[in-house]
Amino acid sequence: MTSGRDGEAGSRRSRTRLAACCAGLTATALLLSGCGSGSSDSASANSAAADSSSPSAGMDDMEGTAMGDPSATPADKIPGAEVVKGTFKLLDTRPPGMDDVKGTASLAQGPKGTTVTVSLTGLKPGEQYMSHLHGQPCATKGGGEHFQFDKGGPATPPNEVHLMFTADKSGMGMTTVNNDRKTGKEAVAVVVHPMEAMDNRIACADFDF
Repeated sequence: MTSGRDGEAGSRRSRTRLAACCAGLTATALLLSGCGSGSSDSASANSAAADSSSPSAGMDDMEGTAMGDPSATPADKIPGAEVVKGTFKLLDTRPPGMDDVKGTASLAQGPKGTTVTVSLTGLKPGEQYMSHLHGQPCATKGGGEHFQFDKGGPATPPNEVHLMFTADKSGMGMTTVNNDRKTGKEAVAVVVHPMEAMDNRIACADFDF
């Protein structure tokens, strides 16, 4: 026969497991949404992302939600695609230690939809970063809101274009991601920020349409 004390302990364990599950789901939602609406609070990446040495590890098996493959064909090498490029410029919202960040971005539109590549140096070695396509130029609130294929829809791929990558030992990071749909000229910029500080946009690149 189970005592009242054992029953209470079991109930506490159940509540603990439920709370942990909810916390994990919340962290995942923050990771995917990124580039907050102006809050100065930092959002922490979930442990699964932090432990991943490959930016797209475990993501490519989830249709439409891949967030980058550093070994994929770069956007400016896609056969038969129309390519626009941009150079990253530092933003005033960048966190300390990011003054030497430089890089380029390419956006290609071709038979396979939209391909985006970002490549940067001057990052903190071993740290993770996230980039998103944006619907406004860099001079407008650092790119404004995320570009969305269906405005008002989910703030996650495939409705948005996200790129996640880890800087190597030299502080260089790059990755490429593909989306089956074409952005047209509505995705005009790309923004990069640290994974651990989603709202602290480091740099922005305008595409040369």
